[in-house]
Amino acid sequence: MDIRPAETEDELRACWPVMRELRPHLDEDSFLAQVKRQMANHGYALVALRDGGRVCAVAGYRVAEFLAWGKSFYIDDLVTVADSRKNGHGGALLDWLEARARSLGCAQLHLDSGVQRHDAHRLYLGCKLDITSHHFAKRLR
Repeated sequence: MDIRPAETEDELRACWPVMRELRPHLDEDSFLAQVKRQMANHGYALVALRDGGRVCAVAGYRVAEFLAWGKSFYIDDLVTVADSRKNGHGGALLDWLEARARSLGCAQLHLDSGVQRHDAHRLYLGCKLDITSHHFAKRLR
């Protein structure tokens, strides 16, 4: 397994088939435009886990500072392609993300997960993440 940032147009495009499983409301062009915008304006970074040269899992994250948590590492997106689940890719990517958070001097690591994603929750709990809050949201448009 090889984990590294996806930064070039080709590297970002290689992440799309995996990310579309988590973000099906986007098409490839919208995904690319939004990722580039988030990278330029919000410190978003995308990393890809490759196994046998194929992108099998991706994660998007950013570092932000909060009054509640201090300097924190927030995982926006984390997904393994369906036919590669249960192969340790999600855990390996979480380990990489935690190491990255530590190297950046973050005090905490956070992510939100849809209540229906039970397999993901088992992974997060197995990786020693705690359920610490409820996330509330309201559509504005």
